[in-house]
Amino acid sequence: METIIHLINIKSVEELPRIEDIIRRPRHQQIKILFEPSVLHLRESYGEDLKETLPNHLIAIHTIDPEINISKLISDEEIILNQAFFIQCAKDYRILGNQLVHLFCKEKKIKLNEKFPSLIFNNLKDKKNQSGKVGKWKYFIHGFHCHFKNIKTGQEIEVPFMFGMEFGVLDPYFFVQFIKSTPKFQPLPVDLHKDYHDGNRILKVLFNLGLLEKINSNLEGHTGIVIKDREKIEINTFTPEDYFEVLKPSSKWSRLLHFFKF
Repeated sequence: METIIHLINIKSVEELPRIEDIIRRPRHQQIKILFEPSVLHLRESYGEDLKETLPNHLIAIHTIDPEINISKLISDEEIILNQAFFIQCAKDYRILGNQLVHLFCKEKKIKLNEKFPSLIFNNLKDKKNQSGKVGKWKYFIHGFHCHFKNIKTGQEIEVPFMFGMEFGVLDPYFFVQFIKSTPKFQPLPVDLHKDYHDGNRILKVLFNLGLLEKINSNLEGHTGIVIKDREKIEINTFTPEDYFEVLKPSSKWSRLLHFFKF
């Protein structure tokens, strides 16, 4: 269901919406409260009160415009009720990510570095190779991910390459984008309107239920979240000195910048 915006113009304290009225609003309705100059001084304090009272809502207090935007997020109860669906989505994400990395390497005739796939993808971050097409998928390499979009179905997935051969690490925004763009998941059993914030709540609840777990990446101190029910994969820690030739006056940091280049 598409998100619609419900406007409320406020000229006096009495016109501020009651908590009960906000809670009763369906999730596809985003509330935009516009403050007239006479009550503009109430915006920040009222917004902060809403944040404390409504933990399952996204309260956005505009820093310039005289407004507050309120969006109801997916609830713990909805996530728990649909946990089997979200877990299947996570499993499918992992399977597809693995398939696409191997398809990419096959079509590009690249030998995959199974310890550190990032070394392969980082070396392709140039104007010629950073984007293109493999099979029925368009791709774009950026940051720590490779974005794939199916030309026919529109399905999208961001495949992480900083966790060795583990390609199922979940990002809140990317995970919801994958769910919403995957034809076989439609219609969704529960509406998702705020991609990052709904995704963040989904991952948090599933993690607390013991269905997801944290894993280390190839970079020391960097972690990700992945489904617990999976074949475990060893993930090695990347040591720049082992993979870059020491060329004076290059330093350790300049070699790291090469590794991190976007």
